[in-house]
Amino acid sequence: MTSQINKSKKIRKGDKVVAIAGNYRGQTGTVLSCRGDKVVVQGLNIRKKHVKPTQQNQRGGILELEKPIHISNLKVCVEGDTPVKLKIRTNKEGERQLVYRIDGKEVLHRSIKKS
Repeated sequence: MTSQINKSKKIRKGDKVVAIAGNYRGQTGTVLSCRGDKVVVQGLNIRKKHVKPTQQNQRGGILELEKPIHISNLKVCVEGDTPVKLKIRTNKEGERQLVYRIDGKEVLHRSIKKS
């Protein structure tokens, strides 16, 4: 029985991603955090939150926050802004790696740590 990797393991903090669906389709950003199948991306899915004045925030006002977006609406970008489909390959040493294809060649994106 082969173990499957979650799609959430393919995208991690610091990766550059592009939205492929939703209101922010085509826009790119950097992953700030991952929680399960939701990802917070810098500059994507911005919502406004109205805040009352408090001791720390005397004026109150309207804050703009990045909210989580589902991982199925994102693709990893490499070499500029070209989105790619990541696939899992196992090398000769038995190490699992994420690879993508460009011009018929497989290019290594990164290795996957064993959990």
